[in-house]
Amino acid sequence: MDFSQNIVLENSRVRLRPLEATDFEELKAVAFNPELWRYTLTRADDTVSLAAYMADAIQLRHEEKRYPFAIIDRATGRLAGSTSYYHIVPADQRLSIGYTWVGADFQRTGLNRAAKHLLLSYAFDQLGFERVELETDSRNHKSQTAMRRMGATEEGTLRSHRITQGNLRRDTVIFSIIRPEWDELRRTTFAEYDARG
Repeated sequence: MDFSQNIVLENSRVRLRPLEATDFEELKAVAFNPELWRYTLTRADDTVSLAAYMADAIQLRHEEKRYPFAIIDRATGRLAGSTSYYHIVPADQRLSIGYTWVGADFQRTGLNRAAKHLLLSYAFDQLGFERVELETDSRNHKSQTAMRRMGATEEGTLRSHRITQGNLRRDTVIFSIIRPEWDELRRTTFAEYDARG
């Protein structure tokens, strides 16, 4: 994966482009909701923490460890949140999708699913990867339900896996989609985006 490339992905519902420092002002309008960050590893629900979150994401792109995207709602043109590729291992043809959040106004609108379609399509069809992983806090049942509905396979729980807010250790539930499953999911779960994309 070329981290220096400005990857722009778009379908009928959403546009993804590299996250930039200049997105800060617009992201403030959607990020400052404590409930968005309830199960995340870190918070970004005020000016200081959002600035740190964005600086870290952008720095990790320079270090070729994470590729953060801005999520843009095509219906309104508004910046809705962010998502990333991370744990990118070309030798094993696998990566993870995560650090995903969208503002409350954009939840349950299909925006997140449309963004996942773009990220999965790029990972499998452009990068030629064989496996995409997704992970979530074991307490985040809403996220787990969304991953199942998307067609991801739950693989298990990693106990005491990551340090999260308050310096607590969380259990992490791991999901995945592999290439043979993607061929079917793009015709079923994500068919509307392939047809219009």
